Amino acid sequence: MSYKHKTITFFKLLACYLIFFASNSYGQNDNQLTPDPKAVVQSGNVRFTVLTDQLIRLQWGQPASYDNRASLVVVNRKLPVPEFSTRTENEWFYLKTKKIELAYKINSGVFDSTNLKIRFLNADTVSWKPGQKQKFNLKGTSRTLDGQDGEMNLYSNQKLQLEDGILSRDGWFFLDDSQSLRLDDSDWPWITAPGASKLDWYFLGYGDDYKSALLDFSKIAGHVPMLPRYVFGYWWSRYWSYSDNELRELVQNLKRFDVPTDVLVIDMDWHTRGWTGYTWNKNLFPDPGNFLKWAKDNHLKTTLNLHPADGIQPTEQRYNDFAAYIKTDSSQRKAIPFEASNKVFMRGLFDIVLRPIEKAGVNFWWLDWQQWPNDNKIPQLSNTWWLNYTFFTDKAMHSQNRPLLYHRWGGLGNHRYQIGFSGDTFMSWESLAYEPYFTSTASNVLYCYWSHDIGGHILKGNEKGVEPELYTRWLQYGCFSPIMRTHSTKNAAIKKEIWNFAPEYATAQHDAIRLRYALVPYIYAMSRKTFETGIGLCRPMYYDYAKQPEAYSYKEEYMFGDNMLIRPITTPSKDGFATVKVWLPKGNDWYEWSTGTLLKGGQILERSFSINEYPVYVKAGSVIPMYNNQIQNLDKNPNNLTVGIFPGGSGNFQVYEDNGNNKNYKNQFAKTNIASQLDDKELIVNIAPTVGNYQDMAERKKIKIKVFGTQPPLKVSVNGKPLQFNPDGRDGCWNYDGDNLCLNILLPDQSCKVARQLRITYNESPGTLTTAGLVEKFKRLSMITSVLKNGDNGNDGIYIPKNLGFAEETNRLLSYHPMNFASYLENFERHYKLIPEEIKLLKQVGEQERKNLIKLLP
Repeated sequence: MSYKHKTITFFKLLACYLIFFASNSYGQNDNQLTPDPKAVVQSGNVRFTVLTDQLIRLQWGQPASYDNRASLVVVNRKLPVPEFSTRTENEWFYLKTKKIELAYKINSGVFDSTNLKIRFLNADTVSWKPGQKQKFNLKGTSRTLDGQDGEMNLYSNQKLQLEDGILSRDGWFFLDDSQSLRLDDSDWPWITAPGASKLDWYFLGYGDDYKSALLDFSKIAGHVPMLPRYVFGYWWSRYWSYSDNELRELVQNLKRFDVPTDVLVIDMDWHTRGWTGYTWNKNLFPDPGNFLKWAKDNHLKTTLNLHPADGIQPTEQRYNDFAAYIKTDSSQRKAIPFEASNKVFMRGLFDIVLRPIEKAGVNFWWLDWQQWPNDNKIPQLSNTWWLNYTFFTDKAMHSQNRPLLYHRWGGLGNHRYQIGFSGDTFMSWESLAYEPYFTSTASNVLYCYWSHDIGGHILKGNEKGVEPELYTRWLQYGCFSPIMRTHSTKNAAIKKEIWNFAPEYATAQHDAIRLRYALVPYIYAMSRKTFETGIGLCRPMYYDYAKQPEAYSYKEEYMFGDNMLIRPITTPSKDGFATVKVWLPKGNDWYEWSTGTLLKGGQILERSFSINEYPVYVKAGSVIPMYNNQIQNLDKNPNNLTVGIFPGGSGNFQVYEDNGNNKNYKNQFAKTNIASQLDDKELIVNIAPTVGNYQDMAERKKIKIKVFGTQPPLKVSVNGKPLQFNPDGRDGCWNYDGDNLCLNILLPDQSCKVARQLRITYNESPGTLTTAGLVEKFKRLSMITSVLKNGDNGNDGIYIPKNLGFAEETNRLLSYHPMNFASYLENFERHYKLIPEEIKLLKQVGEQERKNLIKLLP
């Protein structure tokens, strides 16, 4: 490299040599591939492109070989130019941003460990040079969990090895894109050979600011597309030879048991033949069009399973049309082999074979590639990756709705194709215990929407059927996972319908599904954040608490959005209670939702939970938007909203809404800011006017404010107008839920463009209210009385001791007469202390039973 005065000036003023590349990036998030000239520094065979203040592209090669086409990973390079400076000093060229400094030895040739180095400006001890290996990669994900029993694969008897992720405690990420396959600039960008550039690297230096790393990676690798809202509802799936009649009966029973459902998954028996098929099995579905119409009329989205590996068989309904399309002889009635990299074949597969099925009413495809890993014609091309690309981009080009695909992980860049099918795990506690870590860690490669077979897929060992407790705990975890989908193999002994379980399990399962639907406004807002920032709904603890060591060691814990910490129950109960060890990060307090207990952050605790309780910890002061318990599907945005206000501090939340399924979400959406503030003896809630618009947006909305863990108020007002207490839940009034110690304020229907301020006044400061643990006590007392009543033999009648009876009914008194809260609570504590002695004197149950009942008392 020759550094004459003109060249040095050129370096300082930045280079103007660029290869402009016109690319149709449809399906690649409308990205632009050629960087802003002001971001490029070039001389001779060296080119540096400053993409962000911590992300740099490094190229070495003949200028004519510089390649700005999209690779499978990088699809965008035209970003706002960050501030940076350059200088030369002692034969070294320096490029400095706010966060990192690059040094390259002038005229030293191709990059290596002796002539190139990058250091972090906020930590001089951290640096990088070519060839350096990471020591502390935080891992990414894997293609499949097929055959997994937790971390161990029972077929190979080996531990699952996750791929490396973008994040590492080393603080940097390096991508060598030099020999990666490229996409051409055709109307449907297709796979092509890599460029001739000798080196094409990307370096990202982030320290422990993991969120900024994911954001910057998404800027060049593409955003995670928004999912349709219905995806966050309940999916019913089972490998079973379902017929039209049987599915209608199933859906009728789901409605009868009040199980809201949004997606109906139909496995491979929908088609004829065995593994690969595209023709409806008329023995099971005599009129597919009318079946799909019935599903749509019942607000169900339908997805069908595809295994495309066997190509197009002569028995297929559209065999002749497909053969004619790809110009092959059909007279010999031979199978047409599958060729994913053949553009004509894939166009024919979509246009001739699949499009008519989609038009009949199939909403998206469940693709399941399990055969040879790479393409037969292009060995470097992953079949899984390429099928994800082709199926998603075809849907993007031909559907009026949001493109959606449900398949397996194919490698970096596949985050652009949304939902992962994790495969066939064994039904075991070990599998349940592994999935939370597996799911949250996948966020490290932006693969934010794994869908697991809730309850497991295959029976393990000598198991004869579904273990009720295991399945219930798995379904509860499913409530707090990206996709809530039950599934299992074709085995008549595996029955996961809610009506097949004893009441205590069925109730807990129903509650989990109902809670999932209640949380959809919160989940959907977090999905928007995933689109904008690359940060997953389920993310590891170290994203928020990078400097706390426990964030790396408590791997089963994860954050569910910004405001909830989940510690899944992954071991069986003992004496009716499952015990977990939970780490609560310092920096804020945490509200244990199931028990109504506000716990201090910065501690490790052992906590116990009955089958209808789950370890969900809400950040103190959080504002959580929810739906009410009447919602049955997610087709439309309901015109009502419940806003949960959690104790322990102030908070705010931006409620996000859009059409739910069209493609205009990038710029057609609405946000409503809701803030709560503790001010001495007042809790003030401000609901700002909704900002923005979208298709079919409601002009008016009914809002319910639900203040958790609180005493009843002295008074409540909205925009200065006082509200009256009414126990019957009348609009424009407030009531009190003694079961959960919640204040409910029912605001009347009002324009979304009008601001509302609520003032809730207490007798004492909300920060000193003493309700901790009462919710848990009420639940346990109810369990004790239930045991006594159900254990009665009918000889002496049912006897409930006086102190137990009064304490157990206190929650009801609180709902009826909240103004007497203080006296009721004082009486409760007095009676509660006497309950153990009362139980010891009971004659209607045995000694061991009495001991067990006393253990129930928290």
